[in-house]
Amino acid sequence: MSPQPPLTAEQARRLPDYPFQGRWFGHGAWHQHYLDEGRGRPVLMVHGSPTWSYLWRRLVLGLRGRYRCVVPDLRGMGLSDRARDLEGELLAENRAKDLARLVDHLTAEGGAPRRGWTLVVHDWGGPVGLWWAHLRPGLVDRLVVLNTAAFPMPPGYRLPWPVQALRQRTVGRVAHASNAVARVALRQGPRRPLPQAVHDAYLAPYRHQRDRSALVRFAQEFPLSPADPGWPHAQRLGEALIAFTQLPVFVGWGMRDPLYDDLVLTEWTRRLPAADLHLYPYAGHYVLEDMAWQLVEDIRDFLTLTDHDRAPG
Repeated sequence: MSPQPPLTAEQARRLPDYPFQGRWFGHGAWHQHYLDEGRGRPVLMVHGSPTWSYLWRRLVLGLRGRYRCVVPDLRGMGLSDRARDLEGELLAENRAKDLARLVDHLTAEGGAPRRGWTLVVHDWGGPVGLWWAHLRPGLVDRLVVLNTAAFPMPPGYRLPWPVQALRQRTVGRVAHASNAVARVALRQGPRRPLPQAVHDAYLAPYRHQRDRSALVRFAQEFPLSPADPGWPHAQRLGEALIAFTQLPVFVGWGMRDPLYDDLVLTEWTRRLPAADLHLYPYAGHYVLEDMAWQLVEDIRDFLTLTDHDRAPG
């Protein structure tokens, strides 16, 4: 655990479009930061790497008038504590278990319902969030997918070379020391240059070397082939998607994503053919930055249209 927080909640509230009251949940020796904004049916938003809850700020602002937005920072990221991950353990599985404990706490003591959750995922938030849904069957009754994967990579997929290089331990150590994971992601993820203040906000929790270990680790666990430790987990995730084939699903996709390309999108449409598909031709991996309010409006419309027969319980 870090000797001091990488960023205090009060410092975070001064970042652009992030006027939220931070909350904390104790997982024994470490604490998880999360947002809990608004009232109504709960919407759980799960970020990936190397982002944090700041990614969801505009969606929270757009939904909290009607929905309860629960937005955690995954362990080792954002404002959450940095706790050690053991060798041989998959981060996606561990973070899903953390998520389960947080949501169990909110349902037991925070007045949240035991059913009727909407899950929104991006990047590594897909494997984390969907594994959580697998651990807690029946809790989620709507899914919003933004540029992620939750299955083995389809035939022909090629990992971009910067991420491929991170799988080498020597390169990973250099990337960790230089904060290259976050810096390269901010350069290649959005298709439109970010305002400097927003760029700096994304980097803020990772300014110190001690606060970045999860970023390289996530990149190194990307499952490309059966030889990778994460491949069986990806297979189980793909099989678990059957639970969503009869539920409302929204897929919002930045078409100029260098990481999750057209092959990955095609795999989503094959596995969830009834999904409400929204394509954004000029958006990249950070589709929430490139399309901002259009995407928020589209998600809000999707939730409104599917609200009438969905009641939390």
